[in-house]
Amino acid sequence: MHFEYQIYEADFVNAGSASSAIKKTLKRLNISPAVIKRVVVALYEAEVNAIAHAYGGTIYADIEADKIVVRIVDKGPGIPDIEWAMQEGNSTASPQVRDMGFGAGMGLPNIKKNVDKLNVTSQVGIGTTVEMEVNFA
Repeated sequence: MHFEYQIYEADFVNAGSASSAIKKTLKRLNISPAVIKRVVVALYEAEVNAIAHAYGGTIYADIEADKIVVRIVDKGPGIPDIEWAMQEGNSTASPQVRDMGFGAGMGLPNIKKNVDKLNVTSQVGIGTTVEMEVNFA
């Protein structure tokens, strides 16, 4: 099964809509609640990151027999230092984003904790791609 969801810059009202839709689908497929929780946490963090830091993008999710593979592709500004961004507490969120309760610097670290495979690639001024995979067994 293949799904696509659009992400819009600063659209915090709809943050979590893709992860909620994926959660419902995984429940219908009788995937373990523990696995569903890992997928939802990682995907929600990725959605919020794209909404808070990028100018829009797309979520691509592919549910296979034994795993889910999700790719979030956003449109800039990119991450200049991925290693730095992967450390808990490091954030480039604006004061406005922080005032809404986001931007604590836990997004990428939480994604990493909840997935079996993670690959983050980025080009400054172009965008970032976050690829994650969670096995069902």
